[in-house]
Amino acid sequence: MAGFRSLARQVRDPRNDLALRRYSLRKCLERFAPYGHRATWAHLCARAGFGPEDRSPDPARLVAALDELEAARAVWLAYQEEFAERRRQEKHDGLRRPSDVDCWHRRTWGGHGVAWCEDPGTRPAEPLDEVLRRLIAALEREPGTVCPVCTSPDIVWKQDLSHEPWSGPLCTGCGIVVPQPVLAPGALARVRQGRALLAV
Repeated sequence: MAGFRSLARQVRDPRNDLALRRYSLRKCLERFAPYGHRATWAHLCARAGFGPEDRSPDPARLVAALDELEAARAVWLAYQEEFAERRRQEKHDGLRRPSDVDCWHRRTWGGHGVAWCEDPGTRPAEPLDEVLRRLIAALEREPGTVCPVCTSPDIVWKQDLSHEPWSGPLCTGCGIVVPQPVLAPGALARVRQGRALLAV
């Protein structure tokens, strides 16, 4: 099975036919898809300027989509490396019990569904790497009361999600399932009870 970098080379190789290059870009999303496969594909297509069903997109647009995906992957891999080093140090210091962030991180290892978008048609407009930077910054500071990506207080509790954790806080502004560790306990309780959050 080809890895992400091997697939990326196939997307960039002008000697490959267009169908293989497009297919290889889709396969990259099996290795790294921050919004989930369908939503990440829809996002990349919209940002690069070709249709999700376009079988003959401009090769330059395919490469532009890949560039955005690679930039986001670099941000995520750097975070994973820092996270792993922190956990090693914590274990060395005798802290064995994982935190809420650690539990969330374990479910998103590899980058699939980091900022899960339940509806592929509703997702952040910003570049993927910027979205991941905002999300990582929120994970590294004190929990807040708004969506870490779009700063909207419009967060609702959604049952029967199609991706683990199966239920959770959904931002109606940008469409991501907000990682629970980035919300303060009081804010999370209000969302669960169906009460509005107040922006600060």
